[in-house]
Amino acid sequence: MKLFTICGLLLIIVFTSIAFAGEIKVINSKSGFPEGPLWHMDKLFYVEYGSQTVMTWDGKQNQEFWRMDGCGPSAIVALPAGDFLVTCYDSGSIARISAEGKTTVEYKQDKEGQGFQGPNDFVVDKKGGVYFTASGPWESDPIVGKIFYMDPKGEIRQVADDLHYANGIALSKDDKTLFLAESEASRVVQFKVQQDGSLAGRRLFVRLGQVDSDSGSYAYPDGLKIDSKGNLYIGQYSKGRIVVVSPDKKLVKTIDVPSPASPNLCFGPDEKVVYIMAVDDQSNAPYWGKVYEVPNK
Repeated sequence: MKLFTICGLLLIIVFTSIAFAGEIKVINSKSGFPEGPLWHMDKLFYVEYGSQTVMTWDGKQNQEFWRMDGCGPSAIVALPAGDFLVTCYDSGSIARISAEGKTTVEYKQDKEGQGFQGPNDFVVDKKGGVYFTASGPWESDPIVGKIFYMDPKGEIRQVADDLHYANGIALSKDDKTLFLAESEASRVVQFKVQQDGSLAGRRLFVRLGQVDSDSGSYAYPDGLKIDSKGNLYIGQYSKGRIVVVSPDKKLVKTIDVPSPASPNLCFGPDEKVVYIMAVDDQSNAPYWGKVYEVPNK
């Protein structure tokens, strides 16, 4: 009797998974902790923290674009000059990469000689400057996260501190508001961007568990992206769900994937699809996961 019950439950789970998947397409079924994606030059670029690589997907195949052992890449961003930056979470540096996938520069400190602990995510402003987060150690106790700004000439300075694991980062379309996932506090905060790139007026934007109760009070917001309507897409390391919030802090929709964690995302052409980075094995390196393509309805 118990065997039939178990089999019945397994069948339910299988059919539920099939229905759950729906129009979801898996474009990489075995990726070593995919993170920090970017759609650029008709390709998807994404890092693999667990595999020490930057990968590309051109609609047909995944290929290695860059590798640096010991880096622990967390995000990639394209610069106006045609090259890229990659956050090296493990080595505490920012790698500059040519369009051909070659390392050209490593940034290891700001203009004051301060190092970066856990560089995590990027966003580029309209001036060609880059904000990036430094999370601090991956543990709950220390509140030591920071935000740095790299100006178009490559000079780096700190613009915010005392953040409880500074993670995903995004800019409003007018470059006037910067959003930050303060992961260990289960919330997204916002700053006013000043003319010189500095930040002011820190305040709460949303607590993830309050705007979406299914995410729970201990939700762990991760990557952030903003669409053309100003809606904020919030990835989670605590759940396979993207939460979409309007500029006036209302829940717009959620996007679910069949993995326990969906830390980051980016939009495809015309925002018709969302590429979601997901982790299946959160306990064991290289933290195998998947890369999904999901219709953005």
